[in-house]
Amino acid sequence: MSAHGPSQPTRRAHVERHTAETRVWVELVLDGHGAGERRTGVPFFDHMLDHVAVHGLFDLTVRAEGDYAVDDHHTVEDVGIVMGQALRHALGERKGIRRYGHALVPMDEALVLAAVDISGRGLLTFSGQFPASKVGTFDTELVPEFLRALAANGGVTLHVRVLAGQNTHHIIEAIFKALGRALREATEPDPRRAGEVPSTKGVIE
Repeated sequence: MSAHGPSQPTRRAHVERHTAETRVWVELVLDGHGAGERRTGVPFFDHMLDHVAVHGLFDLTVRAEGDYAVDDHHTVEDVGIVMGQALRHALGERKGIRRYGHALVPMDEALVLAAVDISGRGLLTFSGQFPASKVGTFDTELVPEFLRALAANGGVTLHVRVLAGQNTHHIIEAIFKALGRALREATEPDPRRAGEVPSTKGVIE
């Protein structure tokens, strides 16, 4: 794994992870415009990552190769791992950030809440059901697997609540849009912080 982030003038990171099951490459710029490309070999997942980038205003490039003949699980989970590591590196010491963020996002009949605390303690709590087990060939159970890997490796406390929805595609799309918007708010510089760590401890670990 290689990573570069805190020492650079912009909040960015590049992380690679190679295993016997997957090869994942992520470049993340927090103060971006939604640019980059997502090519994981799992088309529906790529589309969902597009929402994170566009609604989070992150420049995000993700490339992955996986053992698709087995299933998409390893690829989706490992992308979550590497994206979480990239987020952690890009944030550096977390000085001057808002730390907390949330978003309530509708997608037609679906409604999802995502809340984020960049706490240094990786945790996902997920509440909701998907009406269908698949969207096309994509296993919907991989959504919380991705979120869990992202939260654990990013040092992020993440709460996701599916409040309404009958269409599985709409629900998942709302989740990824809400994730992007909540992360955007939490990672944004707070002009009143003056470079301080937003914690009474003086550090976020």
